[in-house]
Amino acid sequence: MALPAKTKAYLDKRLARYDALTHKTVYTAYDLAQTLRRELHEIGKSLLIAADRAYVIVVLPASMRVDMKKLKKSLGAKQVAIPNERVMVKVFKVKPGAITAFGGLHKVDVLVDKSLVKGKDVILTAGNFTDSVRMRVKDFVNMERARLADFAIKAGYTLQQPLRSKKKTKKHPVKKQVKRKRK
Repeated sequence: MALPAKTKAYLDKRLARYDALTHKTVYTAYDLAQTLRRELHEIGKSLLIAADRAYVIVVLPASMRVDMKKLKKSLGAKQVAIPNERVMVKVFKVKPGAITAFGGLHKVDVLVDKSLVKGKDVILTAGNFTDSVRMRVKDFVNMERARLADFAIKAGYTLQQPLRSKKKTKKHPVKKQVKRKRK
């Protein structure tokens, strides 16, 4: 597949520099990291947030999770919540879970966690479950006129499979190990 036409048109109109990535179907940022064999902090996960009757997209590394108290303070909102999937379908006309990090595409503001800016590049979903976009974090923040804030905390997620295959090394003759008794 190719990037969704709407996402491609949006990025091209803004003269964004990006790489389109096609991959197997994934539904989470964790699965995307596994599929692309990338570290979790290289993947940007996007969440739709309802803040005082307005919507905002927050973007953070996949290795982190949102601290709702910090987010509430960062947005200066009285209430923040993750809306149900019907909102995505009804208001944003996207499949549940397929919202992109590109707030301009959805006509909402974008808030980026400061920890994402520590990396050079970020991989973001493109609006479906089989395509993503890799671009410089700095370019993404500038293109979206995103606000930076500190609202994420470490989540303790780790990938199940190793990212890089180990190089095959020469086999050395097996040395007989002598077990020694402890005193």
